[in-house]
Amino acid sequence: MEQVVNEIYEPLFSREGNIRYVILMGGRGGGRSTVASQIGLAKLLDIGTYFRCAIMRFVLSDVRNSIYREIIDRAEEQDAFDSLDVSEGSMVIRYGTNSINAVGFRKSSSDQKSKLKSLANYNTIIIEEADEIPEEDFMQLDDSIRTMKGDIVIILLLNPPPRSHWIIKRWFNLKPHPEAKGFYIPVLKEEAKADTLFIGANYRDNIVNLSNQSIKNYEQYKDTKPTHFWNVVEGLIPEVLRGKIYTNWKEIEEVPHEARLIARGLDFGYHPDPCALTDIYEYNGGYIFDEIVYQTNLSNRQLGTIILNQIENILVIADNAEPKAIDELSEMGIDIMPCEKGADSVRFGIKKLQGMKISYTKRSKNLKREQEEYHWFIDKDGNEHEKPDPKCDDHVMDSVRYPFSILFPNDPVKEREQEIEIEHKRREHKETVQRDAGL
Repeated sequence: MEQVVNEIYEPLFSREGNIRYVILMGGRGGGRSTVASQIGLAKLLDIGTYFRCAIMRFVLSDVRNSIYREIIDRAEEQDAFDSLDVSEGSMVIRYGTNSINAVGFRKSSSDQKSKLKSLANYNTIIIEEADEIPEEDFMQLDDSIRTMKGDIVIILLLNPPPRSHWIIKRWFNLKPHPEAKGFYIPVLKEEAKADTLFIGANYRDNIVNLSNQSIKNYEQYKDTKPTHFWNVVEGLIPEVLRGKIYTNWKEIEEVPHEARLIARGLDFGYHPDPCALTDIYEYNGGYIFDEIVYQTNLSNRQLGTIILNQIENILVIADNAEPKAIDELSEMGIDIMPCEKGADSVRFGIKKLQGMKISYTKRSKNLKREQEEYHWFIDKDGNEHEKPDPKCDDHVMDSVRYPFSILFPNDPVKEREQEIEIEHKRREHKETVQRDAGL
């Protein structure tokens, strides 16, 4: 079998030393998926070498139309498909004792309870869209691979994330680009070179495999959509996340004594998604968010105990999708009511928060992480849509938004009207809970 490999990726096939991590990061049209499928097929057919490979994305179902399809395409191009044992349903490809298996960090986008299985006997991992993977999940994966049956390599394929992303912080120094303000050239850290290979490429490195129209489209973006061009096409690291939803939030040391606690926001979760509880303070014409709980495997009774043990008792406004949990917490004596949701309520709530002066406490580490990564959905053509990207973690983001579906910013008339309405709804909710309990 002879595969024509883009010369920029040849170090991937001839790597020397103890290279554990290979990072293929760059711009549009760079051919990352093609070369990953080429090396996957080449290793699979090398029957004299132990090869067990996991092809991965955050959601398992996304693997089928990406790296799995690419490997099948390479096998057909090489007239090798009929020699393979392919299980389409489970996305497993075997050749002798070697195998390639599709694995997801989650089974599907709707399956919130699946978790990554052990990959102890795998020696090759190929992760597409690696920037979607939380650092904790990557660390769990990395720690689980411990086979002695062959050199271990983890190949990460990704578009350049913002400079705050954990992949950038872990492996790269950044050099300001001379032309594109707010964008950086990634340079592998000196201390990472012992076990990491970085290959950056964009359409210019793969131009022989691209149509003239594709090249023309890419280059037009420099004038029509410069942010998209420098980040997605050119492959530079942006200062801030493209489409970032909240850009003006400020970190403070702690909640000032003069701040007034006005509500708690609660987003329910269990496993793998955490429960998020956040205090909302009013202060100096703005609001302060203070993260109280961000935890998995927390029962409603345990959560209720935490809430009851807080110094101040204040109304909790929770996700209305969990009425049973709200009732259980109410029965424990917690002043709680569901948030209001309706058509376009997420976008409306976000727009309301965007117009406010917001601070958050230094200890609110998960809030800070989610806020830095929270962005609008951007389609493959670079168009921004006013809905959060579903891949974003939003547990704390939802918890701080829920209270503002009920509360108004400073306006004495509206505040009084809202206080009356909230009290009416609170009393109505308690009466319903008591009636259902037969009290």
